[in-house]
Amino acid sequence: MIELNKENFDAEVLQASGLVLVDFWSEKCEPCMALMPEVVKLAEKNAGRAKFCKLDTAGNKRLAISQKVLGMPTVVFYKDGEKVFTFGPAEIDADGIDAVQAKLDELA
Repeated sequence: MIELNKENFDAEVLQASGLVLVDFWSEKCEPCMALMPEVVKLAEKNAGRAKFCKLDTAGNKRLAISQKVLGMPTVVFYKDGEKVFTFGPAEIDADGIDAVQAKLDELA
């Protein structure tokens, strides 16, 4: 998974062609830490179908807010640089990763 920050976000996500999944997380967020291994497995299982990235919001608060990420964990799909779908904290947890896989199947 690609580690995102304010220096590479535009190039890796907004200027990318194809499908990009971004996991917005923080070390202090227990649900985020529980979800992370599942997102890594998802990335391994779907290598080549989408670009998988993660953004630690602790050091990138303004960037997260600019993407309208106000709670965590949040997983956002971008296609050709445009945000196309968001799973917010109410829709996603380590047990709900199947919904993310289903959305990836739909968008890829």
